[in-house]
Amino acid sequence: MIKRLTLFTVSFFLMSICPCFSGQIEYQPKISAGGFYDLKNSDRKVFNFNVGWRFHKGDIPNAETTEFNDSNWNIVSTPHTVQLMPAEASGSRNYQGVAWYRKHFTVNKDLKNRLINIYFEAAMGKSTVYLNGKEILTHLGGYLPFSIELTQLGIKAGDECLIAVKTDNSDDKNFPPGKKQTTLDFTYHGGIYRDVWMIATSKTFITDPNKTNKVAGGGIFVQFGDICKTKAELIINTDIHNADTKGKTIIIHQKLVDKNGQAVAVSQGKLSLKADESKNNAQKLLVKHPLLWHPDSPNLYSIETLITDSKGNAIDGVTTRTGIRKIEFRGKDGLWLNGEPCDKLIGGNRHQDYAYVGNAVPNSQHWRDAKKLREAGCRIIRVAHYPQDPSFMDACDELGMFVIVATPGWQYWNKDPQFAELVYDDIRNMIRRDRNHPSVLMWEPILNETRFPLEFSLKAQQITHQEMPGSSCAADNHSAGVAENYEVVYGWPKDTGSYKQCIFTREFGENVDDWYAHNTNNRASRSWGETPLLIQSLQLAKAYNEMYPASRQFIGGALWHPFDHQRGYHPDPYWGGIMDAFRQPKYSYYMFKSQVPATFSNPLLETGPMLFIAHEISPFSSSDVTIFTNCDEVRLIVYEKDTLIQKVPRTNPGMPNPPVTFKNVYDFNQMRVLPYVEKKWQQVSFIAEGLINGKVVCREKKMPSRRSAKLRLSIDNAGQHLTANGADFIPVICEVTDDDGNVRRLAKEQILFSVEGEGEIIGDAIIGANPRTVEFGSAPVLIRSTTTAGKIKVKARVLFEGEHAPTPAVIEFESVPSDFQLIYNEKPRTVNKSSYSFDYQRQLSEEDKQKALNEVELQQTEFGEKNQ
Repeated sequence: MIKRLTLFTVSFFLMSICPCFSGQIEYQPKISAGGFYDLKNSDRKVFNFNVGWRFHKGDIPNAETTEFNDSNWNIVSTPHTVQLMPAEASGSRNYQGVAWYRKHFTVNKDLKNRLINIYFEAAMGKSTVYLNGKEILTHLGGYLPFSIELTQLGIKAGDECLIAVKTDNSDDKNFPPGKKQTTLDFTYHGGIYRDVWMIATSKTFITDPNKTNKVAGGGIFVQFGDICKTKAELIINTDIHNADTKGKTIIIHQKLVDKNGQAVAVSQGKLSLKADESKNNAQKLLVKHPLLWHPDSPNLYSIETLITDSKGNAIDGVTTRTGIRKIEFRGKDGLWLNGEPCDKLIGGNRHQDYAYVGNAVPNSQHWRDAKKLREAGCRIIRVAHYPQDPSFMDACDELGMFVIVATPGWQYWNKDPQFAELVYDDIRNMIRRDRNHPSVLMWEPILNETRFPLEFSLKAQQITHQEMPGSSCAADNHSAGVAENYEVVYGWPKDTGSYKQCIFTREFGENVDDWYAHNTNNRASRSWGETPLLIQSLQLAKAYNEMYPASRQFIGGALWHPFDHQRGYHPDPYWGGIMDAFRQPKYSYYMFKSQVPATFSNPLLETGPMLFIAHEISPFSSSDVTIFTNCDEVRLIVYEKDTLIQKVPRTNPGMPNPPVTFKNVYDFNQMRVLPYVEKKWQQVSFIAEGLINGKVVCREKKMPSRRSAKLRLSIDNAGQHLTANGADFIPVICEVTDDDGNVRRLAKEQILFSVEGEGEIIGDAIIGANPRTVEFGSAPVLIRSTTTAGKIKVKARVLFEGEHAPTPAVIEFESVPSDFQLIYNEKPRTVNKSSYSFDYQRQLSEEDKQKALNEVELQQTEFGEKNQ
């Protein structure tokens, strides 16, 4: 029911423009390294090993040798991609093949008598590591960690060393995923694309679970006993190895610390170790009135583990972050969390692909991804189709998103028994790496959308339970052995009653015509503009609504896919994201965001009452005005005259906040009379107000953009600083606006960026990065840090300037020092040159320019009036 009030007078309240958060959060998340966080005064030393790799794309003889001359190779920092790609370069256009990395470094003399590990979070495909010309190991698979220990290989403090890594992201059917990229729904971007760390410990140390290879062991493994609101029992297993030549007796100190830094439980144990012996130490901690972990209140604790000798001298120590929660899948009664029924878990799948850099995404952007997804209402992420970067998992813990962790694989099975064995290894290693994350809801240990034998399905489940007793497995309901054995099945709301288990939809939202064409109304490039973006958002709203059946047995679903990304088998990128490959929002992002309750609050997120007007008031805009909101009703004021009121059309069952559509309220031919004839262009606006319990709680005013007049720069960094480590980057967004700051969505310009100071631009004209074409009013640029903290100035101008071209823009910010010491002999060379030298010098002052425009406007108006 629409109520119409004419000549309604509106008071302008002092409220934030929606989204209703008014400022940037300044928060620098902590970074884990090698599975642990730092513990001060623990005697463990962690260094950033990312800087100063010499790089060569392609194979080359003898590149592993110390005599090889690499002086003409580029010097890069990891995370690194073997080839920068256009944001639109889907369809296996990326490089596949061998690439070499060589790093010259000197072992610090302060590390005498220590064990020194070089820890690779991941490198794509098949990686062979050489030390001083000698082959040390070959690692198969692109998504899990591996490491080498320098000390046991004869390296001592003060030695000059060379580590060479030969990576190969070529198709290889012998290890998972195994499928050829040309038939793959994602891309094998190459290189050492995740962090590399140097970790130095004493000869008695807490082990690395991925290296120790103990079932349900190695490192630190946090398990839980009884959990309720009044108490919780933690069992902390700590695996310690004594690599010394003589036995030792050590003390293991465990301390549980809350978010305020207060110790809430402590324990202590003694362990005697022979030479070259490792043992597990188990200790129990009892917490009274624990703060339980939940997506809507992601309370975290830190377990500080310190190892000392009998005199109290620190030998090793780490911090492990955890959350206390109790997960129960009760079949037809649904998912229970901490002893209570859990609301539907709606979220998305996540590929790690990013514009230009492929998979080489720094920790800050993994955090940014998680933050944007959580602000869009995602309470669960299914990883697609491989373990994610550790920093993304850390962010999910902190921001409150459940995660379904999947083993690498998609639509491919190799009958060779060795292939299955490698999958089993992946299952074990992904669980050992991620088992302490409170965000992990369940494991997907099988190969996605793949026909595999029953034996494999059952053994994958068995391994999961061995590595993490009490955990749950999920897989497609029609895959061999799943419906009969797995704790959760992937299916659809209509499947409730057909199975005894809880049901989750692993991928919703797709609406394609056929596999070959991939035409659909749920995929819309941001560059296509208003109408496709609106159609996409309404189609996804329809799919979203289907995720809310009355049955509790159906526990939720994950959108395929929140970000645009590149694919191996199709020339078009996947355009079904609610954000593009730079994480710029589409209309559908705000549709998702409107499902977050207005009362939800998290100090790290931009939440609260919100509304978004999905209409640009352009010559091509719909006569209907669609608004996404989490309020009870919307008041729409049209042209400062007519006021319409409409309630959010909620149903039960159904999505929390369906879109609100005001029918037939806009007509360009009627609107144009106001500015063109009546000289009242300021009245051409939509003012939307969100009401809860009859009170206005948020408000947005939207006006059509007039002529392109200015460029405007902003930083889309999710409130984080840019870290001066040579690999971190942030997106800077350039918008084309009119004189009043309204974004010119129909602008068609090329933006040329330049940078001064301690930053550089990622990409150039070859990949469409600089200059960058404006799409839907904006053009992003990625600014990467150097290894020196300092000021950075970014400038933007249109490629060809003139008197009436949009005026340039400048933004300044600073990078901050790295929390970790950088280890390198050679640092990358910063390149800030542009091949474009055209620089227009304006002749007219702003006053003269306005006089000229006023004259033209007068002439155009008079001409128009005579011809009405």
